[in-house]
Amino acid sequence: MAYVDDIGTTAGAVWGVLVERGKMSLSALEKAVEAPRTVVYMAIGWLAREGKVTISREERSIQIWLT
Repeated sequence: MAYVDDIGTTAGAVWGVLVERGKMSLSALEKAVEAPRTVVYMAIGWLAREGKVTISREERSIQIWLT
């Protein structure tokens, strides 16, 4: 269960960064959130599944923003 807690905590951090900075590329978001890349990806998936973020490919990058 500890890993699920890490994902939830990281989802909160992702949310906070997006509230503060708005729409971001996936690579910029990874750098802004201090967690392992895989946990950041899982946290983004968690938020996407809950309908909290939108993910879109724009030209050469993946963009993420709050829904």
